Amino acid sequence: MLRVAVALFSLVATVLVLVVPALAAIQVPLRTVTANPNINVKNEEWDLDKLPDPNATDHLVFETVHSLLQHWPNTRMRNGHSIVPGRIPKGTLLYHGTARNELPPGPEWVATDPEHSYLFCRSLPGYVQQGCWHLTLITTRSLKIVYFDGSSAAKLPYGTMDTQDLLVWSRSGRHDPFNDRQRIQDLCKWGGNFDVDGFVRMEMDFEVMLCDFTSGVSVVSFSNIVGRRNTLMTPADLNSFEVLHAGSWHNHFPGETRVQLDLAGLISFYDTQLAPSLIDIRADQERWDHRVQNISSEDVLAAKSRLESTLLRPEGLSSGIDWRTLIQVIIDRYAGRLELTRYLLNLSVTDPGEILDLAKKTQIQLRIMLTPYLLFSATPTDKSDLNWTIPIFKLCATTHTYSMDSDLDTMTVSEKLLLQALRGTTQEICRVVTRMWAAGVCAGIDPSLNTKDTPDIAEVTHLWGTWTEDLDRLMAWLDWNVWIRCNPGCGPEEMCYLPTWPAGFPRPRRGPSPPNTDRPQPERLTGFDFRTMVTERLAEEMRPIVKPGPDDWIRPQPKCIRRIDPYEF
Repeated sequence: MLRVAVALFSLVATVLVLVVPALAAIQVPLRTVTANPNINVKNEEWDLDKLPDPNATDHLVFETVHSLLQHWPNTRMRNGHSIVPGRIPKGTLLYHGTARNELPPGPEWVATDPEHSYLFCRSLPGYVQQGCWHLTLITTRSLKIVYFDGSSAAKLPYGTMDTQDLLVWSRSGRHDPFNDRQRIQDLCKWGGNFDVDGFVRMEMDFEVMLCDFTSGVSVVSFSNIVGRRNTLMTPADLNSFEVLHAGSWHNHFPGETRVQLDLAGLISFYDTQLAPSLIDIRADQERWDHRVQNISSEDVLAAKSRLESTLLRPEGLSSGIDWRTLIQVIIDRYAGRLELTRYLLNLSVTDPGEILDLAKKTQIQLRIMLTPYLLFSATPTDKSDLNWTIPIFKLCATTHTYSMDSDLDTMTVSEKLLLQALRGTTQEICRVVTRMWAAGVCAGIDPSLNTKDTPDIAEVTHLWGTWTEDLDRLMAWLDWNVWIRCNPGCGPEEMCYLPTWPAGFPRPRRGPSPPNTDRPQPERLTGFDFRTMVTERLAEEMRPIVKPGPDDWIRPQPKCIRRIDPYEF
């Protein structure tokens, strides 16, 4: 028995000798962050008083990427700045309304919702009314697409079509917005070099410029259905409303889910390294007015070259980071809390006791946003010096992207742009929130770090004004579309609506055609002529009884419209 015990002890000792060093060798120390109370020299990168560079675009890349394939933000900011490759999955239904019982012989438009395609389901003018033809297709394989963000199908001369015209004609802003037949033909010709099946755009709803109706799709049904009237309708009718209603299904995240984008191949004209010529053009402009019309020819060539390289890149060649979800996490984390904090600061109070009470409630909201980053070792050391908060600021700003430097070798150029956008945006959020919170600590209104027995009401009142200024500046800089809504909210017979082309928009002036004027012109009443005729007629049909002013379509604001008769936009 003793021999067995000795042998067993010897075996266990041998195992421990072999295993324990091995375990120690593979242990990775956890990240530890402590505050140095003796910090007295500011690192410029973590300066709580440093405002963002006026030419910085991190927040613009962040918000445009968050808004991709969402109807609401791309209706509000119509001039797109992104071109993104993607896929339409196998098994997706697409719809096409027409006057003839014939499959389109070449490139044509399909809708993602039948309410949209039904607008084009009409009889030919002058013919006996025999209904119209509505085609339903299903994808038989994954379709390779290119997506243009913004209201890229809106026939306007103000920048909505800039990116697609730059891609296909190397210039923008000089073409007839209604010349979509040549636009789709030239886009599909270019895309054929990269096996692109179509291009995704948005107007009242999302559409696909499908290059070939015999490749990657099959017919589910091609039905002769009751069509719309061929004569002019009243300015706001059932069908016109329902396509706007269908578009609203995709207003917010996750947006139009039947299109799946490859953010590792994103082309953004807010990328200052890709398109430096636009920096000075954007200077002092409001975001509403941003467009890519006057970009340099060198930058156009660089953007096209990068997109073409992206389309030739093998699938899956990226870091694998889910950028879309990561950006949404930041939105979810801060959007509602920043909005609630602004609400508190906008309350009108004059009584000293009420001011102090609201200030304490605001301080609590600031603390809530920073709770995961409030290091135990970070405590105030000097009333006039906020350097003790730098470790908190830095931890807040870097947590979501801390480990990503190790993935840089596997990231595409587009992913590095996304990483910078995330870092720049979260750093400014954390700078402002940390600065506001620290000021509240110094004023003696923090529930956990109370530096005063009795706060000075004059100091708190001054702090209130500083807080309001800081938060207003931050939220204007971020300009997140999730904050844009009807206020007060709409009733049960209404929905919240942003003015959407073509309802109430001025008729665009006809512009010149692009080069290659020797191109054969389509025969009258071919697919192009019929679609253009219908599109122009829709623009007339959807003009409201009361025409809006310029701000309604250049700087659209939300309003409630009726969901049931009588309709009015």
